[in-house]
Amino acid sequence: MTATVQHRRPTGFTLLEMLVALIVLGFLVVGLSQGVRTGLQLWATQTRRTSGTAELDSTSRILRTLLSGIPVVPTTAGTPPRAIAFKGTAERVDFVGDLPTGLGTANRADITLSLQGERLILVWTPHRHELAGTMPAPSETELLRGIARLDLAYWGSASPDSPPGWLGNGMAWHSPN
Repeated sequence: MTATVQHRRPTGFTLLEMLVALIVLGFLVVGLSQGVRTGLQLWATQTRRTSGTAELDSTSRILRTLLSGIPVVPTTAGTPPRAIAFKGTAERVDFVGDLPTGLGTANRADITLSLQGERLILVWTPHRHELAGTMPAPSETELLRGIARLDLAYWGSASPDSPPGWLGNGMAWHSPN
């Protein structure tokens, strides 16, 4: 009988195989960490841009609500409607309007929109028909920050004899009383 010699290979991994596996795993960890870091930076950038857009959107909605809701004096047939009180220049606008309370109602107020520094400011006081008594202190609210310039233009006529057109660029306009 012949004896067969069997050479058994030891089970397990060699040192070289372990080093290759660790290097590949290291590359995967570096790649994943860079991907996560880039994703977080993109998320932060998108959040900043979205919040800026949301601020512009909310300011736009507030201004649209205030300016489109300016109350008008009842008129007779054939005469154009006019605002209760409206005065504007290229830098600011003053009017009487309905200011939302946040409870589904609105209070009549004397409102001023102007640029102070680089901030769009809404200043208001409750509208009072009478002149007696003390006026409450005006309330000031910042609508938007980082405004370089504010140019307002108005459609109307500068005088009763002139044709209507866009007024602005330093021209003042007010509703006839």
